[in-house]
Amino acid sequence: MSSKSVESVMHRFVEFINTADEDLAREVIAPDAVFHAPSHAEPLRGPAGYLEIIAMMRGAFPDVRWTLEESVTEGSTVAARFTMRGTHEGEFFGVPATGNKIEVQAMNFYYLADGRIVEERGLPDLLGVMQQIGALSAP
Repeated sequence: MSSKSVESVMHRFVEFINTADEDLAREVIAPDAVFHAPSHAEPLRGPAGYLEIIAMMRGAFPDVRWTLEESVTEGSTVAARFTMRGTHEGEFFGVPATGNKIEVQAMNFYYLADGRIVEERGLPDLLGVMQQIGALSAP
């Protein structure tokens, strides 16, 4: 894939995660894609799997937004740093809503083929989220 087409896929992906648009999910995520998320013991698969992750986040942070801060592309692999912002208005990992605002980073790797994401390894700052919602005290 050209760097321009990889950039286009990532731009559409950010639009997808911020809207949870199912049509965009099918456009940018391969049907057999694999997502490794720390919130799930087993990998999630395809557009439906990614929509499950987004639904979990929106259930706890209805106004959640991801901003792609920077990315590095090598061939069809993308390393991306995101900032995630939102308001804790629903239960998150057993922690009831606090109304606290969060702002944390995530470092993710994406693997693309044929103009779609085929794999993601996500490393969100869950410790930071838990501290910011008051579940853990900051050091």
